[in-house]
Amino acid sequence: MYLTRDEEGMLAGEEGESCRKAMELVVALGKVYGAEDLIDITSAHLSGASYKTIGDGGVKYLEDMAEGGARVSVPSTLNPIGMDRERWREMHIPPSFAEKQLRIIELYKRMGVAATCSCTPYLGDNVPSLGDHVAWAESSALSFVNSYIGARTNREGGPGALAAAIIGRTANYGLHIDENRRPTVVIDAETDGSVFSYSMLGQAVGASIGGGIPYFRGIDPDVDDAKTMSAAMAASGSVALYHVEGVTPEAGSFDLGGLEAIHMGERELKDAYDRLNTAEDVQLIALGCPHLSRKEMRDIAAFLKGKKKRNKDVEIWFCTSSRIREECAEEVRVMEEFGPVLADTCMVVAPIEGTFKRTGTNSAKAGNYLPTLCSQEVVCRDVSKLMEVVM
Repeated sequence: MYLTRDEEGMLAGEEGESCRKAMELVVALGKVYGAEDLIDITSAHLSGASYKTIGDGGVKYLEDMAEGGARVSVPSTLNPIGMDRERWREMHIPPSFAEKQLRIIELYKRMGVAATCSCTPYLGDNVPSLGDHVAWAESSALSFVNSYIGARTNREGGPGALAAAIIGRTANYGLHIDENRRPTVVIDAETDGSVFSYSMLGQAVGASIGGGIPYFRGIDPDVDDAKTMSAAMAASGSVALYHVEGVTPEAGSFDLGGLEAIHMGERELKDAYDRLNTAEDVQLIALGCPHLSRKEMRDIAAFLKGKKKRNKDVEIWFCTSSRIREECAEEVRVMEEFGPVLADTCMVVAPIEGTFKRTGTNSAKAGNYLPTLCSQEVVCRDVSKLMEVVM
């Protein structure tokens, strides 16, 4: 692998031990994947923020990096953590968990990472531009910026993304390279236009093609549609990039000749829905995976306004970023008649398995992860259908 003189100096420890460790990891990953050199990045988004997912070993790793003087060199944001920083008691979080979760946030802050803690940083301050090379580790977020925005990132792991953020570079392979961004299959898709149908479409496509690069025809997703579809495809498969005809910036760049075309319509979306639903009733309804956008907050509040929660046995959580919660004060007042609007966390990375066994969600992403990460049976429905349980 070719390294510049500055990069060789980092690898030799001239910029300190933490920088050397970071460079060592990025170079090692590059060699594994056949990268010829490194490439500058403009931002990073880091996973490994919830104590539930990284445990004591992860805390120790972060302590070693922070205490060794590690600092990020590009704007860097964090994934959701395992609890709302102020309202963790409402989530049934034990104090021992809360203490370690707050420690994780403090360590990242010491390294210069912005503690925004959202899986939708592109709805906040971390917004790449077309053609930017970045190092993002959240599967739905990286798929969104690769596809809808046209930035470039591989599916980074947590330590790899942190290492890239420290040195300001990542290995130049995979989706950073033009040739590797070509579509591998055409999807002729039909939806009813709802966000939920885009979630089911993503579920069906991800399960069908695995890690391919789909080229969609017949749909016109807006930001919220693309957000939920990205999340579903990344969770049911490992789709990190897709193109939508007439919508995404690179879609007009490819010759589709010779590609297999797959139809995804009402039957395929119904099959995806049936596979996700494994429970008859729920103890918790959790919305916001990925985090609720401003529009979703407005739509949910408008739907709930004037209604009453009648089933007190079912808890409802609304998950979003701190920024959007602050910006949607009127909506929050309406929604909190039903349940807490939680910031910086979500049901998937919170230790809900200690309290709940059956969770309702409108997210295919959550529908995939709740059984495996949280030991939940799942009801996956549109928001209005979910709310019938409590009204």
